[in-house]
Amino acid sequence: MKINWNNKYATIAMYAFLVICGSILLYLGISHISSIKASINDFIKTLQPFIIGGTLAYLLNFILRFYEDKILSHDFFKKLKRSAKRGIGLLLTYITASIITYLFIQFVLPQLVDSIIGLVNNIPEYLNELTKVTNDIFDNLNLQPEYINLITDKFGEAVTYIITIISNLVPVIGNFVVGATSSILNIIIGIIVSIYILIDKEKFMALGKKIVYALCSEEKAKFTLRLATQSNMTFSRFIGGKILDSFIIGVLTFFILTIFKMPYVLLISVIVGVTNIIPFFGPFIGGIPAAIIILFVSPIQALWFVIIIIVIQQIDGNIIGPKILGDSIGISAFWILFSLLVAAKFMGFVGMVIGVPLFAIFYSIVKEIIEEKLRKKGLPIETEKYK
Repeated sequence: MKINWNNKYATIAMYAFLVICGSILLYLGISHISSIKASINDFIKTLQPFIIGGTLAYLLNFILRFYEDKILSHDFFKKLKRSAKRGIGLLLTYITASIITYLFIQFVLPQLVDSIIGLVNNIPEYLNELTKVTNDIFDNLNLQPEYINLITDKFGEAVTYIITIISNLVPVIGNFVVGATSSILNIIIGIIVSIYILIDKEKFMALGKKIVYALCSEEKAKFTLRLATQSNMTFSRFIGGKILDSFIIGVLTFFILTIFKMPYVLLISVIVGVTNIIPFFGPFIGGIPAAIIILFVSPIQALWFVIIIIVIQQIDGNIIGPKILGDSIGISAFWILFSLLVAAKFMGFVGMVIGVPLFAIFYSIVKEIIEEKLRKKGLPIETEKYK
């Protein structure tokens, strides 16, 4: 018997069937959510070498492009075949990455751990000195007892929070080292995967284009590939530029703090450099705990540190950052704050780093789609026209 889909009741029955099936699947998914999460985690663990390899390939591609565009493009290397140039570029890339990793493990990591352990051990002494200083200040101000108690309680909460963060840094570093050691096989396989990806990166891109053209019409395929190219440029420029910018700020902070003979120079420089990767709010996220760490040692030095970090961030925001990054994000401060908070909630620190460029990509895709629909309707695309 042939079903007449134009019949009103047949259509209603089909929609009702689909709704019932969807409801059953949703109920089964919610009731077995723990099993589903476990299966997803197992699947991600299985793909971990490829995730590591893809991430390494994406990051190391910046170095490879530098060698191929700036060094191997000279006349001296013009006679070499393309495969030979790629091989030399890969060799130089992985040698560079190995040297950076070795220098970090050999010189930075031990001093970083020693600084954290020394800070944790000296906290009781610092707290006693800081308590004496704050009590002297309160006595000189002649504040009412209830205000003194309120300030003392809030200050104690802030100190407890900072102590918790600092105390947790040691086990975090230890867990990272243990995790890296236990995943050594996955890391080795990931490095091999990254080499294969970088060797044939143009082939993988061509394969992706082939799939898009096979699944979409020519117009939609060109539109999709244009958005993918813009998204990759936005993300790669942001990540590469931010890493370079943060490295420069970390090194600059290290030298300036060394000149001013600040305590825990390496630890604070690493905090400032790493948090500088976070857009817009990174300087505050790194500067506040660093200032409190110095405050434990000397309030005067903490005040000087705040002045120094403001000057450094002004240099970064007005000179270094624009030169390296330009307008690579292209979204307002409101959307930066929104994307930071949402991404941090779901992905922690990694979300704070990549959340903004990911949202910028999503924003640009939605913007392109909306503007394309407006053009087809003969309507203006400028937002100001709709005010």
